[in-house]
Amino acid sequence: MNVRAFLLFLLVWLPTPLLTQGYAGLGGSADGFDVPQRGVLFEFPRDHGPHPSYRIEWWYLTANLKGDDGRDYGIQWTLFRSALKPFDLDGWQSPQIWMGHAAVTTPERHYFAERLSRGGIGQAGVTSEPFAAWIDEWRMSGPDFDTLSLTANGEDFGYTLSLNSQGPLVLHGEDGYSVKSADGQASYYYSQPFYAVEGTLHLPQGDVAVSGSAWLDREWSSQPLAEDQSGWDWFSLSFDDGNKLMAFRLRGDRGDFTAATWINADGSTEALPNGSATFTPLEAAQVAGRDVPIRWQVSLPVRRLNVDVSALIPDAWMATRFEYWEGPVIVSGSHAGRGYLEMTGY
Repeated sequence: MNVRAFLLFLLVWLPTPLLTQGYAGLGGSADGFDVPQRGVLFEFPRDHGPHPSYRIEWWYLTANLKGDDGRDYGIQWTLFRSALKPFDLDGWQSPQIWMGHAAVTTPERHYFAERLSRGGIGQAGVTSEPFAAWIDEWRMSGPDFDTLSLTANGEDFGYTLSLNSQGPLVLHGEDGYSVKSADGQASYYYSQPFYAVEGTLHLPQGDVAVSGSAWLDREWSSQPLAEDQSGWDWFSLSFDDGNKLMAFRLRGDRGDFTAATWINADGSTEALPNGSATFTPLEAAQVAGRDVPIRWQVSLPVRRLNVDVSALIPDAWMATRFEYWEGPVIVSGSHAGRGYLEMTGY
């Protein structure tokens, strides 16, 4: 099936709110899919793999890199799973839809590419042991979740990277049960924010050897937003002192809902509830015809954190099927460091 026919198939047959309502559709009904419950313990390596009885899921990796040319770079590698029905089958009967996004951000330009696939035919998928996630020739795999190789390419960019974890997995919220609204919508959510990275970026001007750190997010749910919520601002920040912060703001008609996880350098964590962190846009830019915040003040009083978070470049726009902003950021103020910022619904 060629890409044009596949896109037509999606538009005609995929009854998921993502296609008709964008990010706001994530607040729709669960429609017979499983929903996260408190008190469920993760089981690894099983939970590194897919959960087809839940509507949506992703394997989401970002990395802040320094080139041997002394310049800052960022990369993204993401595999999304979206289900038509709460089960899986082999072959073309599979109700699982897969989408991949890859990007490289340089100090001058943002490169990106997108892939789409139907599950069940081997073109895309995830296995937990040994771990492998792939769509076409894009691949993240290794003997286990701690040691991975990563590849992706677009029309004018690519990368080949090696990742090795230097710390434990981090569970967000209540042992991985991450609440997303005052109404109680939630997801299962954990991260591996301690990868050390090295490898090569393939760019039009030539190959660049890079090294740095990466952060991999794993999340799955069936109704992660409330009906009035239309988008989010998500921060993953790694500070020079070894500590880290995951924090997000979900924007809704009834006000913002926030949550955060403070991650100590040794991997121990503190989950911080709604209202603990504040997010103030300081500067916006015209990006893809939209006013998009590209500089923020993020405050976390309980940790005496008050930082300025600035985009490496303003135009880190993912003009994919569901458009969003995703790019590397520079952190200054009470804490210095690097990180990534994702903004949807603008």
